Amino acid sequence: MKIRTTVEFRDKDAHLIAEKVARSLAPDNLTSMDTEISKKSAKIHITTEKITSLIATLDDLLMNAKVAEEVLEELDE
Repeated sequence: MKIRTTVEFRDKDAHLIAEKVARSLAPDNLTSMDTEISKKSAKIHITTEKITSLIATLDDLLMNAKVAEEVLEELDE
């Protein structure tokens, strides 16, 4: 069974924050992950066969996104 999910980062200034966060995470993408960036959002699509793999991937992704966002906010100050 294939499990698919999409994590979407939306921001009124998506090109300023969400895109940078998504691009900073992209180098760590597994082969089962794909990043899509538009002017309004950044989406990361994930496909896996095990729910435990999905949970672990999402946990890592969200923790790394939090760190990336904090770094970007520090740089903007």
